[in-house]
Amino acid sequence: MATFVIATVSFLASVLTLFSGFGLGTILMPVVAIFFPVAVAVAITAFVHLLNNLFKLALLWEKVEWSVVLRFGIPAMIATVPGAMLLTLLSEMPEIHSYSVAALNASMTPVKLTVGLLLVVFATVEWLPVLKNINLSRGYLPAGGVLSGFFGGLSGHQGAFRSAFLIRAGLDKNQFIASNSAIAAMVDITRLVVYGLNITLLMAQVNASLLVAATLAAFAGALAGTVFLKKTTIEFIRNLVAVTLYILGVLLIAGLI
Repeated sequence: MATFVIATVSFLASVLTLFSGFGLGTILMPVVAIFFPVAVAVAITAFVHLLNNLFKLALLWEKVEWSVVLRFGIPAMIATVPGAMLLTLLSEMPEIHSYSVAALNASMTPVKLTVGLLLVVFATVEWLPVLKNINLSRGYLPAGGVLSGFFGGLSGHQGAFRSAFLIRAGLDKNQFIASNSAIAAMVDITRLVVYGLNITLLMAQVNASLLVAATLAAFAGALAGTVFLKKTTIEFIRNLVAVTLYILGVLLIAGLI
């Protein structure tokens, strides 16, 4: 049952992630945590996340805008460190409010509130007619990378911040997806190197068949997404990113994730 549920969620989340540039980890980790301890769930999700990003990168390798990847990705990776350090400090602050919804226990914290509000702001920008068609020049990419990495390190939702900036970098749909995947793979590799031995020990507690099933399901989702990509417009992707940012931001503000 665990393998079936995790593989199914991995497939569906991978389809969504191909277009939005984020969401696989956010959706998959809580589901995996139903069947495994949180630390193990994080390790499984990180493993599937990395391989899926590498797979998407292989599918769209020729569409990667490496000037964007390097100018945005390197500052993002560096800025993740102070963001993660600030998270350690903020995590010691008391929660704002806690409550229960059905079987869910929600906890509203300063970090979740701050990050959630930022995501809602980014999503709102996508809907404002005055700002909707404004693209960022390539000169702003390093600054966008710093902000993305910092707040991503602070909240763990770096993909959401990355997509919020890259969607305005003047890329077409293929370049957006390919470049997003390249940067995500860079971040994942860095994260797994930092985890080091710990992730190896955690993976030893997991059945190999489950990892294979979840990874192959994510690959299948990415392939399924590429079939629809030909009929997809950059405007659809921009709207999808905005809607997903709204959903993630509201859930964070409410303390539900």
